[in-house]
Amino acid sequence: MKPQTPTRSPWTYIPTLYFAEGVPNVIISTVAVIFYKKLGIDNEQITAWTSFLYLPWVIKKFWGPLVDIYSTKRTWILITQFAMFCCLTLVALSLQLQNFFFLSLTALTVGAFISATYDIATDGFYMLALNPAQQAFFVGIRSLFYRLAVLFGSGFLVVLAGRLEKSLNNIPLSWTISIGFSAAIFAILFIFHRLILPLPESDTPSISEIKPEKIPFWEVISTYFQQEKIGAILAFILFYRLGEAMLLKIASLFLVEKIENGGLGLSTEEFGWVYGTFGVLSLIIGGILGGALIAKYGLKKCLFPMALALNLPDIFYVYIAYAKPSLALIYPLVSLEQFGYGLGFTAFSVYLMYTAQGKYKTSHYAISTGLMALGLMLPGAISGAIQKAIGYPLFFVLVCLLTIPGMITLFFIPLKEEKSL
Repeated sequence: MKPQTPTRSPWTYIPTLYFAEGVPNVIISTVAVIFYKKLGIDNEQITAWTSFLYLPWVIKKFWGPLVDIYSTKRTWILITQFAMFCCLTLVALSLQLQNFFFLSLTALTVGAFISATYDIATDGFYMLALNPAQQAFFVGIRSLFYRLAVLFGSGFLVVLAGRLEKSLNNIPLSWTISIGFSAAIFAILFIFHRLILPLPESDTPSISEIKPEKIPFWEVISTYFQQEKIGAILAFILFYRLGEAMLLKIASLFLVEKIENGGLGLSTEEFGWVYGTFGVLSLIIGGILGGALIAKYGLKKCLFPMALALNLPDIFYVYIAYAKPSLALIYPLVSLEQFGYGLGFTAFSVYLMYTAQGKYKTSHYAISTGLMALGLMLPGAISGAIQKAIGYPLFFVLVCLLTIPGMITLFFIPLKEEKSL
């Protein structure tokens, strides 16, 4: 079919494209942790294996050019959405089998590579299908619907599974239905986008224009590592969220862990409300407020206080682990920690854009986000083993201590107010 100039309003497809981007990410990074815990997998295995599912987002920059060279972004979007439907269906069905852990983890691994590829194609399509004015306008819209996808995954899907656990008295079947529901949504999205997505004239394969051997990989990489104070920048990217990276998966496991094992013993539904709904809403509010504050006062003035907002609330988990407060108090403490995370992560994201300068701005940003994912993957992979060795209370004390290296890097990174973000 000959490409046509798109005439449909971006409102008809941008929200759903970015909702579809967020759902697999939250299922792979957050929801999988909970259903594996509920299905009896130990913390060490959960944290190690689910952390390595970040790998596709670490290395996606290496196959990004292939999405440009072969086929159209629209085709890549449709293929990856259908493939994601297949992967989520396999995950859902595998939970009914005895060797569910290996089968579901394999499907999630394939799904992670598909999701990372979908991210590349969707962002490329966004730039081709929208004119510059529309791109600027819909930045906030696409971010909103991505966040709504996170709320859907960690909130709605988890609460749904929790209620099904109570009514069916069958944990594997409850999660099969919940994950199966998300797979059905991808089938609907695939059909919808097949009918709705426009055909931008510029969305054509560039295989005839760009030879793979001429893609300047080494120039992109070398110019990135030639930046001023690159050592400090790399330390900042890897250590800024070190404490949070250790906390991320263990916090979820701690909330649902049995009381006799040192956890809080929240039900699946309670976790869905505490962490997946109110926590995510607080994260969203923190992110929005952080963006507004940086826009008003500048990154240089906001970075340090927002880093404190990210790290100081980690002490709440120390208190919760020792005091075991009531559910009424757990709600605000978790929400405040997530609110601070929203503020701190916004400053971090803006700084990554700040470091993306010059001719290869987009590729440099991709390298930074890949290193960011690496900074989550490696600490997360060992967090379960450490928690198992020292217990929850001391683990959360260690998390607080591990926030210090990231705070120290703030005093060494290049940050000039006059530079454009």
